[in-house]
Amino acid sequence: MAGGQMYVLDTNVFVEASRRYYAFDIVPGFWQSLIELARTGQILSIDRVKSEIDRGDDELKTWANSSFHPWFASTDDVEVTDAYRSVIEWANKQEQFSGPAKADIARGDNADAWLVAYALSKDCVVVTHEQYDRYIKARIPIPNVCQAFSVQWLDIFQMLRALRVKLC
Repeated sequence: MAGGQMYVLDTNVFVEASRRYYAFDIVPGFWQSLIELARTGQILSIDRVKSEIDRGDDELKTWANSSFHPWFASTDDVEVTDAYRSVIEWANKQEQFSGPAKADIARGDNADAWLVAYALSKDCVVVTHEQYDRYIKARIPIPNVCQAFSVQWLDIFQMLRALRVKLC
């Protein structure tokens, strides 16, 4: 990965970390690392992800609003909106996915299509725990959308390694 690459984080990266392997009380250094990576312009997320995080009433919501809030980028941008429209049009044309899967990705409160649209329009790498699945029908995984639009994706562990993050 190039040193100048920007990574845009999915909701599940934050949620999984906070609830499991990087819980705030176990690995506070992870959360500080995210802030430092954001400060140096290497990572960010989007306003739609923050909205998903804000639905919870937990330590993650508190941290996002008090410590990470400057790095939730707005999706209110013509390039992002145009890319979002392309993502939804693509999804609706795919016979593989069920009607409910297509409706789900187009829901206004679902950040997935917006995340890919942001990455597509701003030349970012998507960071998600979702996996590509060529046979899935019931939902549309972020990596499937990324592949269709030639947007790179990886998981948080791959991102941390690419950025040479060391958690002590």
